Amino acid sequence: QVQLAESGGGSVQAGGSLRLSCTISGISCRGYSMAWFPQAAGKEREGVAAGWHESSTTYYAPSVKGRFTLSQDISKNTLYLDMDNLSPEDTGIYYCVAREGTGSWARLQRPSEFNFWGQGTQVTVSS
Repeated sequence: QVQLAESGGGSVQAGGSLRLSCTISGISCRGYSMAWFPQAAGKEREGVAAGWHESSTTYYAPSVKGRFTLSQDISKNTLYLDMDNLSPEDTGIYYCVAREGTGSWARLQRPSEFNFWGQGTQVTVSS
């Protein structure tokens, strides 16, 4: 059974930092594309960072490029999202997702491309 478990969310002030973790069980990061999808209240989920282990390629949405960093620890089967210089616009529930195989950024931004989802972790940034 595939399970993705997020942690690390919390409340911070604008300009602060958080590190989100996603521990994966049931599958290995190898051979899977992984991504983070935040969902703000009243809005649809939108991919902000995605990666493919085999090539170390990572993609970032323009809104987070330079502030968010995606990484993974294969030995721990864990995906990370380091978020710096947070703003209130980053507030939302952050979901860790996975799908078998690679894909273009255009595809990896779409929630429908991913069949494995975590329960989400809340990130709240106050001004």
